[in-house]
Amino acid sequence: MRAVLALLALLAPLAAAACGISPTDVQDRGNAPTIRIPPPSKTIYLIRDGKLALEPADVGDDTVESLLGALFDASSQPLGDRETALRGFTYLRTKDSLNPVQRDEMQLPRTLTLTVYIRGEGTLSDLAKAQIVCTAQQDAAYEQVKIVRDNENRPPKDEGRYTCGDLRGATS
Repeated sequence: MRAVLALLALLAPLAAAACGISPTDVQDRGNAPTIRIPPPSKTIYLIRDGKLALEPADVGDDTVESLLGALFDASSQPLGDRETALRGFTYLRTKDSLNPVQRDEMQLPRTLTLTVYIRGEGTLSDLAKAQIVCTAQQDAAYEQVKIVRDNENRPPKDEGRYTCGDLRGATS
């Protein structure tokens, strides 16, 4: 038995070298490589020459809420050769219907509608609606966008359900 163990002890270094890779010691090569990821750069719809135009918007994350916040924030910024039909309106919040509603143990079908709540006075033009809807529908999960005006001391006003294609044709 001792002879077998002695033989194995002699053959072990030869077996390690037999794979073609010579053993090395641990080497310190510095810090692991890292990268700094900037916030996602997404796009919003502004107006150029009376038509919808995609424009970059730096947002904190890639959610629809961040994009809509950036879209409405653009109303208070100098836009150069671009403009917005959303001046005087404020973005409040969104609510989606991606998760089916449960009622009495029965699951209702998905409607895939995003409801955007805004506040403001005056008429919401088709171009303004198109800015909201087309910006939101960059997230392909939403089939429709419903716009609700939720002004204080008044009942909410449903501005309608739209798709970007419907409004894009009406604004061209």
